Amino acid sequence: MSSPTELDYSLADHIATITLDRPHRKNAFTLEMVDAWADALRRAEADPEVRVVVVTGAGGTFCSGVDLDAFAERERTPLAEKQLMSRIHQVAFAAEALTKPYLAVVAGSAVGAGMDMALMADIRIAGESARFCEGYVRVGLVPGDGGCWYLPRIVGTATALRLLWTADFVDAAEALAIGLVSSVHPDDQLRDTARQFALKLASRPPLAVQLIKRAVREGERQDLRTALDLISSHQAVMTSTADSHEAMDAFRTKRPGTYTGA
Repeated sequence: MSSPTELDYSLADHIATITLDRPHRKNAFTLEMVDAWADALRRAEADPEVRVVVVTGAGGTFCSGVDLDAFAERERTPLAEKQLMSRIHQVAFAAEALTKPYLAVVAGSAVGAGMDMALMADIRIAGESARFCEGYVRVGLVPGDGGCWYLPRIVGTATALRLLWTADFVDAAEALAIGLVSSVHPDDQLRDTARQFALKLASRPPLAVQLIKRAVREGERQDLRTALDLISSHQAVMTSTADSHEAMDAFRTKRPGTYTGA
C-alpha cells in the first residue's frame, strides 16, 4: 500500500514489513517518515497477528540517513535541534519497546542515521551490495540516533570506535566478519532468504519467542542470579500456555506445531 509519507506497511503470514520508499533520495528520511516509522513499530507491537517485524528499503538501498535538503529550511536553534532529535529518537524508543523479533534487511547503503536505524534491529541480514558507514564525523557531528550506544554492543568497543572515528565504509564481507550482520546473500536472493528466515521465526510459539528476546535484552544489564530468577518466572508462564503444550506434543510426534499465541 502506497503512503504519502513514503513509507509502506504491509502484513502477510504474521510478518509485518516496513518499507522505506524514497528510492529517488536513497530512502533518506523526512520527519513525516520518522513519524510513520515509529507508528508502524507501535502498530506491529499492538497487533496480535504480527509475530515478526521486518524493515527494508526500496530501490536497492536501505537508507542514506536524514534528508538534509528536507531539513535545511527548518529553524536552526538549540531548542529546534533538541525538538528535532526528540522526534527522530521516537523510532529508537518504539524499537526498544518492540517485544517481537525485528529484522533489518539491508541492501545498498546504510549511512549515518540510516546505519543507526539498522542497528536498532535485533538482527541484520545483508545483501552483497550492503555498505555501512557512521559518517557523522565527516561533517563535524556525533551520531545522532543511537550509534554510540548500539554499535559497541554489537561489534565491541574498539571496533565501534574505529568505525565512529574514521567514518570508514564497511562492506558486506567485513560487516559479516565483525558481527555487524548475521548473514550475507546475493542481492537477487536477499528478500526471499530474509523472508524464509522471518517465516521460520513466525512458526515458533510467539510468546516463547518474545520472552526469549526479553530475557536476552534484560540479561545484558543483569547479574547471572537475577537473570536466572527471571527465566524461572518466564518458564512458569510458558508451561501454563496452550502453545507450550502444543509445541511439546508436536516435538514428540515429529510434526509441525500450530500456534495461536495463547
